[in-house]
Amino acid sequence: MTQSNRKWWLIAMGLAVVGTGLVFLTANRDGAVEGVARQGAKQAGSAPAGPIPEVAVITVSAQTVPDEPEFIGQTESSRPVEIRSQVTGLIKERFFTEGRDVKKGDRLYQIDPVPFQAAALSAKAMVAQAEARLVQAKQNLDRVKPLLAEQAVSQKDVDDAVAEELAARAALESARGQLVKAQFDLDNTLIVAPIFGLIERTRVYEGRLVSAQTDLLTIIHQVDPMYVTVSVPEAVVLRRVRERAEKKVQGASVYQLRGVITFVDGSTYPHEGKLDLLDVGLRITTGTRDVRVVFPNHERALLPGQFVKVRLLGSVRTGAILVPQRAVQQGPKGPVVYIVGEGDKAQVRDVQASNWQGNQWLIEEGLHAGERVVVEGQQRIMPGAQVKPVPYDGVAKASLNQGPGQGTEGAK
Repeated sequence: MTQSNRKWWLIAMGLAVVGTGLVFLTANRDGAVEGVARQGAKQAGSAPAGPIPEVAVITVSAQTVPDEPEFIGQTESSRPVEIRSQVTGLIKERFFTEGRDVKKGDRLYQIDPVPFQAAALSAKAMVAQAEARLVQAKQNLDRVKPLLAEQAVSQKDVDDAVAEELAARAALESARGQLVKAQFDLDNTLIVAPIFGLIERTRVYEGRLVSAQTDLLTIIHQVDPMYVTVSVPEAVVLRRVRERAEKKVQGASVYQLRGVITFVDGSTYPHEGKLDLLDVGLRITTGTRDVRVVFPNHERALLPGQFVKVRLLGSVRTGAILVPQRAVQQGPKGPVVYIVGEGDKAQVRDVQASNWQGNQWLIEEGLHAGERVVVEGQQRIMPGAQVKPVPYDGVAKASLNQGPGQGTEGAK
């Protein structure tokens, strides 16, 4: 290859990329290769660092807040009374209207009374017969007693008269008992309401033979007051006992707690209830402990079988830490928050967020008073990153919610 051809070959092959700049390789007249770096080429490591991201933070503090746990409960009437017949017989008539109010003493059913009237008359006759026999026995005893002193009768005759008088008296008592039973059965052919309340639909109709104390005729529900029963998990019960002992939860005792109902549509029941029963033990099948709250129900807004939320009032929690809901995120193992630690570096902290207090989370574990929690700007930072904390004023800042170069400065 001639010297001229070699020079042009070096020019063609000398174009190369070095870093981010272009370097052209050329040959001089003597065949030496020279490198000429174009203006604007830069080394990769010499790129300037981006701006430190801003994050809105709050400094958490321990405070005393209302402790109002909320549970799912179900309403039930305070006195559900089953109506059953005390006698066996045919239903002759029904007097009530289903699904309406009934008062104590109102007639409900009439069982055919004729057989029971006959039994009552027969029992009265047996009483009269026993009374006559007793009179005769007493007269006979009165006659033989004086004759014994005159030795006109034997001692056996007197003893027989005494025994006859006692037997007649016992027969009279038995007859009277039969009369009471017959009269009881006759009276119970008319079935009346034992309480005031709402009556369900009837389960039997005219002409139906019902058995004594077996067949259910209907049920009356006393709905004022109304009970709401909630099931509290065993873990909650144990934690509550422990927090009471540690003075973390203070205030009203168990039977001083009040209840507030929230319906499925989000509305609130206007009347407060009172906790009146804490079940003795846990239910084996569910591992829960039942709590019963009684509510007034004058307007009949509560009906048996409703599912409602019940919030228990009257206690306070000391040393509580609250953070805005937007500060809590879901991590791989549960709720987490970002905090700004020493040197203004971001850290991830696992927390236990138990309940809501308005628009804030109640943090049970994981945070301490005085720590700075990131409320806005979490999407722009990573654990260990340097950040610039600014106070959170409760208003979302658009610049904190955008990526680098998309904030207010980048928009200009």
